[in-house]
Amino acid sequence: MTETLKITTVIQGEIAISDDPSVVFGTLLGSCISVCMYDLQAGVGGMNHFLLPGEDCLGSMDSAAYLYGINAMKALEAGIIKAGGGRERLQCKAFGGAAVLSIASDVGQENVGFLLDYFRKEDIRCVSYSFGGSQVRRIRFWPTTGKVLQNLC
Repeated sequence: MTETLKITTVIQGEIAISDDPSVVFGTLLGSCISVCMYDLQAGVGGMNHFLLPGEDCLGSMDSAAYLYGINAMKALEAGIIKAGGGRERLQCKAFGGAAVLSIASDVGQENVGFLLDYFRKEDIRCVSYSFGGSQVRRIRFWPTTGKVLQNLC
């Protein structure tokens, strides 16, 4: 008998958290970043998808707040802890930061720089990552196990 998976798409500015083993989070990334964070012992994890490094210069927490890296990271961590995860056990895998548009600004690399600095400052263990390049990434994440599949498009 096969288990039916519940696939949930996480788009820009969203965060999703689950402790349901049948849930799989998915997203598509270009210059955006997605962090798949989890606590294996508690069997809970989540995914965010942010567009811009840093935070909204206005500091507001409106519907666009999670488009900014600092807000998306803090909310992801807080949500997993609220769902039963332990901060000291959190691990993550991170993806994105590609240069998919031919524009002068390289927001993808700015996102990567922000995230690596955030991990260092917050002492969060990133066990694997895939950044840069020029291809779109399709990510599938099983939040209770930490399993991630990446396809380059």
